[in-house]
Amino acid sequence: MSFRYLDNAATTPVRREVLEAMTPYLTSHFGNPSSHHSVGEHAARALADARARVAAVLGMRPSDVIFTSGATEANNLAIKGVSIAAQQRRGARHIVTTAIEHESVLASVDYLVRIHGFEASILPVDRVGRVDPDAVAAAVRADTASASIGYANNEIGTIQDVAGIAAALAGRVPLHLDAVQAAGWLPLSDTGADALSIAGHKIGAPKGIGALGIRSRIPLEPVIHGGGQERERRSGTENVAGAVGLARAVELAEADRVDAAARVSAMRDELIAGVLDRVPTARLTGDPTHRLPGTASFTFAGVGGETVLLELERRGIITSSGSACAAGSDEASHVLLALGVDADEARTAVRITLGHSAEGSVEPIVEAVEAAVTAVVSGV
Repeated sequence: MSFRYLDNAATTPVRREVLEAMTPYLTSHFGNPSSHHSVGEHAARALADARARVAAVLGMRPSDVIFTSGATEANNLAIKGVSIAAQQRRGARHIVTTAIEHESVLASVDYLVRIHGFEASILPVDRVGRVDPDAVAAAVRADTASASIGYANNEIGTIQDVAGIAAALAGRVPLHLDAVQAAGWLPLSDTGADALSIAGHKIGAPKGIGALGIRSRIPLEPVIHGGGQERERRSGTENVAGAVGLARAVELAEADRVDAAARVSAMRDELIAGVLDRVPTARLTGDPTHRLPGTASFTFAGVGGETVLLELERRGIITSSGSACAAGSDEASHVLLALGVDADEARTAVRITLGHSAEGSVEPIVEAVEAAVTAVVSGV
């Protein structure tokens, strides 16, 4: 049976253009960019070119871009690296974030608290998942190392007022944005951030490549030590093919970002309206206005979210209940709990995420959701 893939927030298929760009560096141009011979120097030039192209989309200098194994590593490096450097230099021991961040952010903050004696201000959000920029600024103390905020949430799609947050902070502490879900949908330059994380597999590059853009003026302690690659900020032989693929993917995503956002937003709105109209128990989660173009997230009171997902898959619809990083957990989503959703309802969550290439009618999706929820309720 053919299926319609609607879990693009978890991962996206590799774009043909990206694979074509990578292929030479997986085959004939296989050199180690740290090697001082012609084969290695060819790889080094490709790496430098990829770095410059990613930097251009981020609105940063090439020297600001650190290639990583993905966004989890990029978030860990940003949060731990900036905070530990600040602790060493000026005795900082405090960090600011929100209650709805990705696990890689919250776990990094927890590590700083447990191992390095930090204190954390975990800020609440409102019922649609937005944090007050003034609250972020008010949480900053003399010993605050940094603030880490998700540009757009991976489960509910809520977009934060990052410009407002940056303005409220007024440069008092470095601002890191987890921009994994924002990439390809929202501007990545001129955000006011000092550091920004992206992942290739969310925008048509392979899994296993990401980047942290961080202003060179921000002190950063490495969390991976070794040969001193990436200007001694992230050791390990660089994934040249992955870096080339990431550069091509971010360029392609940025080139069609405005048109794709407009087209997919219209589809999303039609999908949300259809589900809310035809499924009485459906409740939209996240901000109805400040929302990623491709994200429609719901709870369905009284039914099991995982059971609905299985019914949807029987009908050719592939989607998820939320973060792929938490898949299989029986725990209610910490994001939905932070919005004030009770634990039982939070376990009914279903997240539908459209990709850049989405087009056509959303009516079959609405029909499948209606049929799936009806089947679960009736026990058929």
